[in-house]
Amino acid sequence: MSDCIFCKIIKGDIPSANVYRDEQVTAIRDINPAAPTHILILPNRHIDSVNALSNDDEQLIGHLFTTAKQLAAQAGVADGGYRLIMNTGADGGQTVFHIHLHFLGGAPMKHPMG
Repeated sequence: MSDCIFCKIIKGDIPSANVYRDEQVTAIRDINPAAPTHILILPNRHIDSVNALSNDDEQLIGHLFTTAKQLAAQAGVADGGYRLIMNTGADGGQTVFHIHLHFLGGAPMKHPMG
């Protein structure tokens, strides 16, 4: 999508603090972090939301989570724990309509969520 900010970041049109990149995903630091470690894991291919996923996307979505596991180890938060969040739709808190996984760690998470 030509007007998607995450697509522009992935293409390199907008600078970002890249943490990781491979042929399927790009991971960047969130510009408004909600935790000491707040990384967004983005599929390189545009998908609007979870509601737009197809069965063909299962491997890609799994790769988002295995990338999160790898980033947790690199950030030194794997043993202490971290939170993974994927917002879907406006009521779910999604503000950028390019599916992405929030990776938050480095401090105890608060409850309740919502």
